[in-house]
Amino acid sequence: MKGKLTIFVGILTLSSIVYAAKAGKTDSPTPGPNVTVSAVTNSDDPDFVRTEGEKRFRANCSRCHAAPHKFPPRMMRTIVRHMRVRATITDEDMRYILAYMTQ
Repeated sequence: MKGKLTIFVGILTLSSIVYAAKAGKTDSPTPGPNVTVSAVTNSDDPDFVRTEGEKRFRANCSRCHAAPHKFPPRMMRTIVRHMRVRATITDEDMRYILAYMTQ
């Protein structure tokens, strides 16, 4: 039952994000669905990427959201892309946050 509730809450959250993103207008382009985590940085140090992603999550996302939930990477990319528009997150911040959320 708890697993079904978690899935339901995730779908509900995602649908509200999509609705809110469609309702608002932005001047900045959103990256396509093929955003890759490997394009985050020239550094291959996973500790640096995780630390930087966590720092940027706390600076940009933790104002409204608790610690990250574990969602599949594909779903997380969609969520981060839509939240990027709402929170005016830069492309670089989005890549670091995505890397942090999918590790």
